[in-house]
Amino acid sequence: MPKPAFVFDAYGTLFDVHAAIARHRDEVGPEADRISELWRSKQLEYTWTLTLAGRYADFWSLTRQALDYAFARVPSADRRLGPKLLEAYRRLDAFPDARATLHELKRRGHPTAILSNGSPDMLEAAVSAAGIGGDLDLVLSVDAVRVYKPRPEVYALVPAAMHVEAGEVVFVSSNRWDVMGAAAFGFRPAWINRAGLPDEYAGAAPIGLRDLGGLLTHPW
Repeated sequence: MPKPAFVFDAYGTLFDVHAAIARHRDEVGPEADRISELWRSKQLEYTWTLTLAGRYADFWSLTRQALDYAFARVPSADRRLGPKLLEAYRRLDAFPDARATLHELKRRGHPTAILSNGSPDMLEAAVSAAGIGGDLDLVLSVDAVRVYKPRPEVYALVPAAMHVEAGEVVFVSSNRWDVMGAAAFGFRPAWINRAGLPDEYAGAAPIGLRDLGGLLTHPW
């Protein structure tokens, strides 16, 4: 059997989606956590609703719209922080275990890639800022098919680009709904459950790990 390919979701899995607000927490003020949660939840909601409606707008546009919504819900926050927060979002902090895990997987000879909702320019900026590009073979964006996860057309980008069978792919995400979609497509799913959340989808259970480092010890 060939060594499995490891394909990672980006936002929430390799990159901390709450890092943009965290960098400017003092300026944002006491509602910082609420704004960050609203920003993230609306960003994802827009991907699902647009895909269901047969429409598409790139992820950067949705990220801006979601931040506008968060500010509207928390009028005490200073909207003038918007450009600063968006710039921080383009260069989110990588989780502490991301670089080491990717580097070790490459050292062991595994193909590696990102498959993300992010638009290509967003992903290029985030990968560059995190310094992980040297340990990635490919960075794939939904922009190529103009629909969002968990549509199967998105996951189909991986075997086409990496020349592997679905069963040879370990798909890694911190988003349980994304893991569900990947499993339905035929990938080997790994759920990075940092928060210790309960499982919420019946059927084929993913490999549950508390951090990315667990990928290195699991007997794939």
